[in-house]
Amino acid sequence: MDINHTDLEKLLKEDLDSCNKEHDLLQIKSKYLGKKGYLTSLFTSLKNIDPDKRKTFGAELNSIKNTLSSMIEIKLISLRSSNEVPEKIDLDVPARHHNNGSHHPISLIIKKIENIFLEYGFDIHDGPEIETEHYNFESLNIAKNHPARDMHDTFYFDSQLLLRTHTSSVQIHAMETSNAPFRVLAPGRVYRCDSDPTHSPMFHQIEGLCVDTDITFSNLKWILNNFIKEFFNSKSIKTRFRPSYFPFTEPSAEMDIMFNGKWLEVLGCGMVHPNVLKNVNLNPKKYSGFAFGLGIERFAMLAYQIKDLRIFFENDINFLEQFKNIR
Repeated sequence: MDINHTDLEKLLKEDLDSCNKEHDLLQIKSKYLGKKGYLTSLFTSLKNIDPDKRKTFGAELNSIKNTLSSMIEIKLISLRSSNEVPEKIDLDVPARHHNNGSHHPISLIIKKIENIFLEYGFDIHDGPEIETEHYNFESLNIAKNHPARDMHDTFYFDSQLLLRTHTSSVQIHAMETSNAPFRVLAPGRVYRCDSDPTHSPMFHQIEGLCVDTDITFSNLKWILNNFIKEFFNSKSIKTRFRPSYFPFTEPSAEMDIMFNGKWLEVLGCGMVHPNVLKNVNLNPKKYSGFAFGLGIERFAMLAYQIKDLRIFFENDINFLEQFKNIR
């Protein structure tokens, strides 16, 4: 269905007028502003417009994006205020005992994964969440015309600074300040313009890097297979590797596990691209390496049988108390 950008405000108003629940509002937001929404499709069509008109059309799209976002936010405030129940305070109720807090499931999974890879000689590294294009893209062999650089995928501050879209940038910092051989594990928050009921604009990743002489794909498969067995505490869990593509690894692969009778993708991996090694002044004829990256939320959902991503960020005390005794 083709939608003209001048019709979006009218269509959104009609949808908002019939919306009475916050859950339905999230669906409407995804319909218009989500990764596969109407406005994203119009942004994608910019490349097909006459270059002389592209700037004007882009400015119009940014303007209507702000308008649509404002309309949705106003509707959200309206829905929440209409559902609020006046709080009654009983001053005679005895004070409750202070309860000990619990670790967040995301923190628990990060620590669990760190402990596994520490046994394999990996060092934990941290890096800035505000990055430059050099560290987030160029050093990782991501060309200027790669789709990941599009404005609707990346939060830009200006033409150079952005919120990192992956923790691979930490690997570049580590390689610049360390002498090979080294093993790096980089956990942290990452950001992408992707907000709907199944995606969050902020999420967590862990990326691993091993660089040495004579590193092969067999080393990568061995360590990831052992990691999966340790994480899920199952020596019989089935895994498989499928060919894939990432700009910073060659060859690249997706790793799947057999989970509840179905194959499920859990991480991406591959051999470090020679261009990445050259970008940090390492000789690709002498050194080789492997890299992998996984989403923490996905592993947490599998480990704790959680079906809704949003619950990680809702600060629901009843949900968090389930993890009080997990260390």
